[in-house]
Amino acid sequence: MTIRAVYIDFGGVLVRTEFQAPRQHLADRLGMTYKDLMRVVFESQTARQASLGLIDEQAHWEATLRALGLPADGRQALTDAFFGGDVADRRLIAFLRDLRRQYKVGLISNAWSGLRAYITSQGFADAFDEMIISAEVGLVKPDPAIYHLALDRLGVQPAEAVFLDDFIENVEAARAVGMHAIHFQDPETALAALKSALEDHR
Repeated sequence: MTIRAVYIDFGGVLVRTEFQAPRQHLADRLGMTYKDLMRVVFESQTARQASLGLIDEQAHWEATLRALGLPADGRQALTDAFFGGDVADRRLIAFLRDLRRQYKVGLISNAWSGLRAYITSQGFADAFDEMIISAEVGLVKPDPAIYHLALDRLGVQPAEAVFLDDFIENVEAARAVGMHAIHFQDPETALAALKSALEDHR
């Protein structure tokens, strides 16, 4: 069956932590390991609630500041340091824009309430026909329901879609609902695999 839609993840794919030094320096200042800092920000109860849209992103950061023993007005300094090594892959974003000439393009991201505004502010909302953001829809990968919702939004069948994600469990979940899926590990390999999949399913 012909592929008509391409879906892609956000964190770890379109925007990646290319430089760990800023986050490591933050962890050092807080007297904790890099991994422990990551857990506080991304794996806490409030992080999970924010990913499901049960609380907004601001509430999660307020809880994170308390957990780290930082002042309540320290959000900007914390996020600047924590995300200081993150880089948007402009080449991949440009590739998605080009894809929209022939394919529907969608985002499927486990993310907090601020993601849509961030993408808009960074100037690449136009790379997508639809953005499926977990906080907005109350579903998180690898729940099959989020994939079905994404497919419905673009009006395609599972076999007509391919999905790229850096977490293998999300890739496997997409395959389980019948989508083609690529495990993103580096942009060159992923782009080659995507181009091959599109060529094979014209």
